[in-house]
Amino acid sequence: MATRDTKDLVAGIGRRDLLKAGAALGTAGAVGMPHIAEAQRGGGGRIVFANGSAYDTMDPHATFDVGRVAYRLNCYDGLMRWVDNPPKLEPWLAESYTASEDGKTYTFKLRQGVTFHDGAPLTSEDVVYSMERILAVKKGAYPLFAPLVAPGSTKALDRHTVQFNLTTPSAIFAATTHDIYVVNSALLKRNERDGDWGQAFIGRNDAGSGSYIIRRFDPARGFLAQRFDKHFLGPAGIAEIDFRYVAEVNSRVLGLIRGDFQGTDPYMPQDQIVRLQADANLNVMEAESTRLFYSCIHNQRAPMNDINFRKALCHAFDYDGWINNILGGSVVRNTGVVPNPMWGAPKDLPGYTYDIDKAKWYLARVQAPMREIVVAGMIGYEQSIQAASLLQNGLTRAGIPSRLLNEPWPVVSNKMRDPEQMYDLLFLWRSTYYADPHNWAGELLHTNRHRGGNASYYANPEVDRLLNEALATPDQAKRAPLYEQVARISSEDAAAIFIHNTKWYGPFRKNVSGVRFCPIGDGQEMRWLSIT
Repeated sequence: MATRDTKDLVAGIGRRDLLKAGAALGTAGAVGMPHIAEAQRGGGGRIVFANGSAYDTMDPHATFDVGRVAYRLNCYDGLMRWVDNPPKLEPWLAESYTASEDGKTYTFKLRQGVTFHDGAPLTSEDVVYSMERILAVKKGAYPLFAPLVAPGSTKALDRHTVQFNLTTPSAIFAATTHDIYVVNSALLKRNERDGDWGQAFIGRNDAGSGSYIIRRFDPARGFLAQRFDKHFLGPAGIAEIDFRYVAEVNSRVLGLIRGDFQGTDPYMPQDQIVRLQADANLNVMEAESTRLFYSCIHNQRAPMNDINFRKALCHAFDYDGWINNILGGSVVRNTGVVPNPMWGAPKDLPGYTYDIDKAKWYLARVQAPMREIVVAGMIGYEQSIQAASLLQNGLTRAGIPSRLLNEPWPVVSNKMRDPEQMYDLLFLWRSTYYADPHNWAGELLHTNRHRGGNASYYANPEVDRLLNEALATPDQAKRAPLYEQVARISSEDAAAIFIHNTKWYGPFRKNVSGVRFCPIGDGQEMRWLSIT
């Protein structure tokens, strides 16, 4: 085993790529906690955060999206955690890890003295149970780990040492351990019903060790959580967090202006952002993100299984009108599957332009009969709905009949995982779950992500080969050209409609301080905040 001091791992982020340092094969993190470990004095107060996506469950292994990330980030802990912007991978429950020379064995040393909210000690057995549970319930982050971790392969070497034995080398495994949220195995085992891995219980109840303890959950309203004063980083700065589901953008904005909410979901129409920026009682923080806005195209369903039809769709979207007029230049055109700021994104990829004549030219070459296609947006995410309407306008001009369908995220999320129920087209974002090109290219395009992140059901053997090679290659300089090739091939295939990279405009009341934006989580981790 090769080892490396985490002080090297973290301090070196500024001088060399994070993933090369933190997830390269044959290296390791970490002794001691960096600056995040400084205990905070528990303050008082309560923050109410309005969210555009409904909370339909409190199970940390049932969801894998930013819309519902708040309960995972605040009520549960992972082995590592991404913090700040640009994202940095920090030790969390793990104080160090090693990786074998062949890149298939990762061994994590847990920090001692960590307890769950009920006082039970957190041990390596809980980490093993959590990994097995992710693989068994087949929800949430399951598609991320299923190709790498076989059931029964994760071992507790002692109370504070856990070993992951991968089926294939992975240059990104350490970077994804943020998403292994560790649950209280003893508590869930006591509450299992008919071998359900405690799903009925944890869907409504708390089983974590995070900064906050879930005290109330109502799918129609949201969740309330109370500070856990015995968290291993010390107590958080706010005593109580109240995350509420508020579907309508205007209701969220009005509530923030009135002071009913102290923070809200930042992804809203530009006119609402401008409205909030003009209010003297609000701070609207701006940060460059890596959140790709795109539309899935169901590649396996006619007529979208014809590349000519997909190219017609790509030429029917008014990119300039969307970016410059509707969004007021607040986002940046992104022509491929990897966000522009990320290494592995080709700098000269032309992408598609809005051109109805070209759309008609490609349509004339489609063999399948024309039919009405369903273009979907997401309730609570106004930009998604606006983009669907804009595309419909282009489709009408090109002669393609279409129907709009807007549904809430939990419904959308379930349909994405079923090729029969998946919409013909769906406008959504691919957020940053880990800071590596594979977060976009691999998750959105590999065939092993069908029924997972690859909701376009795109399939190309050459793309799969390139992605597999990139995963097995520790050297970033060698990995980057592989992802560039993937971006070029998927663009030529018109795998999806790639539109823009997002900026984060985080609106909070001015009495809220300590906001730390990270693209992984969209600034919804509450432990850093305080109320004045």
